Amino acid sequence: MSSFTKLLSVLSISFLLVACQTSNSSEEASSANESSENSAAEADAESSSEVKEQQSENHEHESEHDHSHGHDEEAEQIYNGYFEDSQVEDRPLSDWEGDWQSVYPFLQDGSLDEVFAYKEENKGDMTAEEYKEYYDVGYQTDVNRIVIQEDTVTFLKNGEEISSEYIYDGYEILTYDAGNRGVRYIFKLAEESEEAPSYIQFSDHGIYPTKADHYHLYWGDDREALLDEVTNWPTYYPSEMDGHEIAHEMMAH
Repeated sequence: MSSFTKLLSVLSISFLLVACQTSNSSEEASSANESSENSAAEADAESSSEVKEQQSENHEHESEHDHSHGHDEEAEQIYNGYFEDSQVEDRPLSDWEGDWQSVYPFLQDGSLDEVFAYKEENKGDMTAEEYKEYYDVGYQTDVNRIVIQEDTVTFLKNGEEISSEYIYDGYEILTYDAGNRGVRYIFKLAEESEEAPSYIQFSDHGIYPTKADHYHLYWGDDREALLDEVTNWPTYYPSEMDGHEIAHEMMAH
């Protein structure tokens, strides 16, 4: 092989090596660019996903807040006696299950005076003393304690106990002079008794099944006559509460 031929072969090999290196560098650069573009796209997608998720969470929170606020307003309307007949549902005696005490002794010993002062300051339609006289008529009773367990209602009066079983007898919707309304949930004796009242009627500002935190109770032997009673409404709160706790619970409403 001549020197010229050898030189030509060396130059050809060198050229091929340079071409391969250039190609590899170009492919690596292209791969790097693609990797960079993919990473940027993934980052954008992740950022977009986080934004959408945050927007969704904010929307859900706002929706829950609006629903809760609307529910609170509806509950307040019902408590104040403004509701549709279609909203009223039957209720079981278990809604009033528990050990209950009359609030009348607390009115007598002055524990509720702060309630009447609060009403005078915030309502202003009567003085504190006038409120006390009004509630004295409403709360008055000699049944200081009532225990309700399953279907049995026990009245404790002057140290004596009268217990009987009661069954559900429907409800009645009453309209008051002020224009608002209330629901009486009525239970009657399961069996005749000479001592226990034939009917008991609960009123607690509720209109569908829910555990009562207090209630007004009417009792007697004439179902219809009890529905007309709107001036005396003996009121009962859980027996474990003291006068101060009851007073503050009343002011909360």
